[in-house]
Amino acid sequence: MNIPENLKYSKDHEWAKVEVDVVVEGITDYAQQELADIIYVNLPVVGREVKKGEAIGSIDAVKTVADIYAIVSGKIIEVNNELKEHPDYVNKDPYGKGWMIKIKFSDPKEIDELLDAGSYKKLIGTH
Repeated sequence: MNIPENLKYSKDHEWAKVEVDVVVEGITDYAQQELADIIYVNLPVVGREVKKGEAIGSIDAVKTVADIYAIVSGKIIEVNNELKEHPDYVNKDPYGKGWMIKIKFSDPKEIDELLDAGSYKKLIGTH
């Protein structure tokens, strides 16, 4: 299982890559494995203000539907429209082509509240 050291993680299995005042967000390798074959990704609209922990989209998989939660509060500035045609990118490359949204965050302290790779591994039982 791939859990990059340079990312932050939520207890809801989202990852965050911090780029100055923007967070790139997606779901973790663990989450995509649990969901299995992803067939559709419903992403929020650009410009939407979101609060940390708020359901902002959903992932339809063969087995179930799962919510996507905002990993931080702020404004959505970009979504990965490639996922409309290629939802399988989330399964194949969750930390690359499978990214989902970019949020310009409003509270940098929320980044500090996220899990590091070691803490996330403990959460999912792979430490």
